[in-house]
Amino acid sequence: MLKIAWHPLYAHPLPEGHRFPMLKYELIPEQLMYEGLITQANLFAPEKLEEEVILWSHDATYWAQLRDLTLSAKDQRRTGLPLSAQLIERELRIAQGTIYAAVHAKVFGIAFNVAGGTHHAGSDWAEGFCLLNDQAIAANYLLHKKLADRILIIDLDVHQGNGTAEILSAEPRVFTFSMHGEKNFPFRKEVSDLDIGLDDGTGDAAYLSILEKQLPELVRMHRPDFVFYLSGVDVLASDRLGKLSLSREGCRERDRLVLQCCKDNGLPVQVSMGGGYSPVIRDIVDAHCNTFKLGIDLFAG
Repeated sequence: MLKIAWHPLYAHPLPEGHRFPMLKYELIPEQLMYEGLITQANLFAPEKLEEEVILWSHDATYWAQLRDLTLSAKDQRRTGLPLSAQLIERELRIAQGTIYAAVHAKVFGIAFNVAGGTHHAGSDWAEGFCLLNDQAIAANYLLHKKLADRILIIDLDVHQGNGTAEILSAEPRVFTFSMHGEKNFPFRKEVSDLDIGLDDGTGDAAYLSILEKQLPELVRMHRPDFVFYLSGVDVLASDRLGKLSLSREGCRERDRLVLQCCKDNGLPVQVSMGGGYSPVIRDIVDAHCNTFKLGIDLFAG
């Protein structure tokens, strides 16, 4: 059965000015159920992540500062979010949701987290709405538990997966691939195993041509037995923060290329949603729901 991680805390109530980006976490599962693509049985509520697992990816002092709400004011500003016990619990459940989804993907071929894609969180820093790096944590979990031998992370959010690159920089069993806006946040990039920085305004044809060429090369070169996919929809031309120019159809074709590649090569794939900041919430939700639809069609159809 298709499994999707979701918890009410994903739509964590935030002060005015922060609420809009959180609406999608309520609306995505509602839309999927409205269209008859899933039922409540497909959703599972993750528990809180255990501290031992956090420390496989994050620095102990940094984690203690998050846990005890003692992160400095300067470092809190870097997150873009007001620190609270509820926010930390949200991060713990998101990361655990990605771990559970990865385990489910090994059984069913694909599994999703409605949230996640917190790829700006480094081993000892929080940044850009990201405090704990869900896919880096889940990758290290699979390796520690001997549930995977070689992992490929495909990060197609419009922003570079700098935290993921840093956390996994010394782990040869994980290959990090980030294709992102070169002149976009974060302005100080880390070094992934493969980075492709795109010019502002890159549209469907150029974007898809690059991706279609790279995906089989990545599989051939790294020979993964598991894939994490970060499917941010901030690549859309309508996105307020993205600076790229993909259409909704181009974004859907991007997802198809990735998921078809995984299907064709027998690679289980865990999908986290990542960013999306278009001014019309329907554009964000529809683009994210297209990712789910493609996964359901390819793996559960």
